Amino acid sequence: MTGPQRATERWGTALENALLVLLLGAMIVLATAQIVLRIGFDRGLIWADELLKILVLWVALVGSVATSRGRRHLRIDLLSHYLPERYARLPVLIVDGFAAIVCGFVAWHSARYVLLTVEFGDTVLVGVPAWLVQGVLPVAFALMAYRFGLYWLKGLLDLFRRGPMGPPP
Repeated sequence: MTGPQRATERWGTALENALLVLLLGAMIVLATAQIVLRIGFDRGLIWADELLKILVLWVALVGSVATSRGRRHLRIDLLSHYLPERYARLPVLIVDGFAAIVCGFVAWHSARYVLLTVEFGDTVLVGVPAWLVQGVLPVAFALMAYRFGLYWLKGLLDLFRRGPMGPPP
């Protein structure tokens, strides 16, 4: 990996982590404020519950993108226990390709959904265009499709370079 690639990866990682911290911190502060206002003052913020739902969506999607980095996502690894070690990379290759295709389809259809909300003029909260909130869907799934596609391509190149020998990544 060259210097500019490493710098780009570092900046991307820092951006993902900062966004997660910011979103999670906002969720905690808003939920705590809502509880204090309801219990202590018999009042609440009318828009807080809807904003918390939106923040949960964003944290889940940004977190999914962050965990796809470095293959830290949830993985059920059953086949590698039963396959000979020399073929253990094949299921990883298949899963990465399948994940890239599925994330690509979800990105495509969520983009179509966001375009429909633009067309219909949907709003959330207090008049905020819904596409601003829902725009995280196609972006997050496209990033995950890109990452899984790169993992698949790297695995495929490794497979042809070294053959199906060696442990999975």
